[in-house]
Amino acid sequence: MTTLAEFESTLRLADAHTVEVAIVDTYGHLRGKRFPADHFLRSAAENGCHLADAIYIFDLHNDLVDSPYINMAKGFLDTHLVPDLGTLRIFGHRPGYALVFSDSLDPSHQLHPIAPRTVLARQIERCEALGYSPEVATEMEFYLCEADWSHVQSHIQYSSLTDRGDIEAVLLAMRLAMIDAGIPVESSNPEYGPGQIEINVAHADAMTTADNTALYKSIVKEIAEETGLKATFMPKPWTEPSGSGMHVHTSLSSGGENVFASSHDTPNEIMAQWLGGQLDNAGALSLLGSPVPNGYKRVRPYTFAPTHVHWGLDNRSVMCRCTVGAGNANRVEFRAPGADANPYLMIAGLLAAGADGLERGADPGPMSEGDMYDDPGDAVLLPATAADGIAAYEGSALAAALGEEFSTNFVLMAKAELEKFLEAGCDPAGDDVSDWERDRYIEFT
Repeated sequence: MTTLAEFESTLRLADAHTVEVAIVDTYGHLRGKRFPADHFLRSAAENGCHLADAIYIFDLHNDLVDSPYINMAKGFLDTHLVPDLGTLRIFGHRPGYALVFSDSLDPSHQLHPIAPRTVLARQIERCEALGYSPEVATEMEFYLCEADWSHVQSHIQYSSLTDRGDIEAVLLAMRLAMIDAGIPVESSNPEYGPGQIEINVAHADAMTTADNTALYKSIVKEIAEETGLKATFMPKPWTEPSGSGMHVHTSLSSGGENVFASSHDTPNEIMAQWLGGQLDNAGALSLLGSPVPNGYKRVRPYTFAPTHVHWGLDNRSVMCRCTVGAGNANRVEFRAPGADANPYLMIAGLLAAGADGLERGADPGPMSEGDMYDDPGDAVLLPATAADGIAAYEGSALAAALGEEFSTNFVLMAKAELEKFLEAGCDPAGDDVSDWERDRYIEFT
């Protein structure tokens, strides 16, 4: 645990003049307050600060969604933010600034049940009660665009090392900014879309990875704008080009060792049960992975996004891609979520699903091989529209596991977003991405 004296020493060495106290809303947007460093040390570091709990019912445009838990009749109460001093990040791209993540408390000073960080913390505790510490990594895809949101390039050059050196200069600035902020960058490459990028980050414990992912998205957007460009994590910005996903890799450790490590040709017992839980809860997980209707337009054959519930080894047509035979690098990669998914909620859902599998001794069933778009066999179809995703989540075991208040609120927000989508005349089952969708989502995801 970081002491206040250690925290202050780090701030002074970095010559930080401002500390940002950060929390994420339901859609994963970083919110909070900025404090002069001295005032933060005198007051907010130990006493925290306050922010309206309305942030948890904001849609992407900050309109308020009707909620039985957060509303005008209750007065839109303050949530008390308690800085976690161990999450201190020093910014290199904004010299003098530092950031610390915080927990959110309700008026009774209990962890706020609707706060994404709370939802994740409770599932980490569930895994720990089973004797395991969850390790997680996220793979994030995004598009770099011109300032008017047009394509930054007209062609695809997957993983090219020679194409568009000017774009690499922007990516270098992003990588360096992330590294300065304590995000362990491993690599980056152009993806399979015109101007689509992936920056890979090393695994960490579940909460640190969620913090890293939220900050990653913020830094990418900030650096893009500083260089005269824009960046979007919208899951399907255009009809033809590839959508952007967030693949989530999970494993479990005990005594510092990966308990999946003994899996060689197939998952060992614990890995199989963890995998089985994710497969069994995949339908309900879809709403966490695609919180807005546009995200389901990624769920199409030959998009590298899964359309059915199945698992395999090194096979990019399956939903759960399992790495075995790699010792401590063994893991389950869940390939369904869109890049707009809230990382805290998506990771919480996967931990809840995996823990459910461990508790029940879930069987993942037979491994899938070959092209699972061409012949999915009797594999269960994943939700292909927002209405399907809502129906799969509402009343599910996963919804209960993540908490009644959170899940009720989350479903209401998803329904409100779907209503706007339908009122705009958008086709939830079609492939075409409308101008309305881009106007609503491209800047705010």
